[in-house]
Amino acid sequence: MQASRRWKMMGTVIDLQIEAEGAEALLDLAQERLEAFELMFSANRSDSYLGMVNQAAGQRAVPVPKLLYDLIQKGKVESLLPDSNLNIALGPVVQTWRIGFSDANIPEADAIARALALTDPEGIVLNDAEQTVFLAKAGMKIDLGALAKGYFADLILAELVEKGACSAMINLGGNVLVTGQNPRRDNGLWYIGIQDPKRSRGKHLGILAISEQSVVTSGIYERKLEIEGKSYHHIFDKQTGYPITSDMASLTIVANSSLECEIWTTKLFGKSCLEGFQQIEQAPHIEGILVTVDGKLVVTSGLRESFD
Repeated sequence: MQASRRWKMMGTVIDLQIEAEGAEALLDLAQERLEAFELMFSANRSDSYLGMVNQAAGQRAVPVPKLLYDLIQKGKVESLLPDSNLNIALGPVVQTWRIGFSDANIPEADAIARALALTDPEGIVLNDAEQTVFLAKAGMKIDLGALAKGYFADLILAELVEKGACSAMINLGGNVLVTGQNPRRDNGLWYIGIQDPKRSRGKHLGILAISEQSVVTSGIYERKLEIEGKSYHHIFDKQTGYPITSDMASLTIVANSSLECEIWTTKLFGKSCLEGFQQIEQAPHIEGILVTVDGKLVVTSGLRESFD
C-alpha cells in the first residue's frame, strides 16, 4: 500500500511518501513525531524544552530529553571545530536580525557586537550524568535550526523502516531522505530537483538520481530581508555577526545521513566555491553540488553520472 501526505509545519512544507502495510498509520505516526520534535526543539517557542534552556541562561541547568541532549552535544562538538561556520550558540545573532520573521531588521553595529559576545559554544555546559544543559551567560541562546531537520528526518525514517516501511521519502522543506525502491519509477531511483538559486522555488538547475541517501541544500535565496534595494540573507558569519559573504550562492550535500548533510552544508557555507569543492572531494562519505553567485555550477566527481 502506498500513501503520501503534505502539510505545513515548522515554517515549511512537509512531504512524506510511504510504501508499507498500514501506510496511513505510519504517516500518522510520522506526523505525531514531528509535532513532538517541534515542541522539544524549537528555539522560537517559550514552551519547548530548548526554549526553557534558553530562558534559564545564566541561571540554572535544565534537564532535557535524551534526543535533544544528544543533538546539542553533537552540535557543540561540531561548533568547536576549527575552520567551520557551524555554531549552535549563534542564537543571539539570529534573534537580533530576525530574518524570516515579520519583525526582521538591520541591527545597529553595537547590537550585533553584544549578540556576538554571547555566542561562544564553550559556554554550553553539558552534564551527561544529569542530562542537563546550562548556558553559562545570561542572554545566550542555542539555535538548532541548522541541524534539526536532518536529525528529525534520520530519526523518523529509522522508525518507519523498523515498523515495516519497505520504501519511504521524507522531504522536510527541501531536506530529503529516501530509502527502498521508488514505486513510481521502473528503476527504483528517486529523482530530486536541485533549486536554481536565481529563480523561484521549483525552478531547477538539474535533477539528481539517488538511492538510500539524503540531499540537503543551503542557499542565500531561502530567507532574505530586502531594504532600500539591498538584500540580506539568513546565513550568518559566526565571526562577524553579519550575513556571510562569498562567491557561493547555494551548496547541496549528498550523504547517507540527513544530519551529516546538514552539518556539512553549514560547515562549508561561506567558503569560496573552490575551497568547498576541494573539501568535499577530500571527504570520502559526501558529495556536493555548488553554485556561484554568478551562476556557475560545480559538481563533485561522485555525482557526475547521476546529476543531469
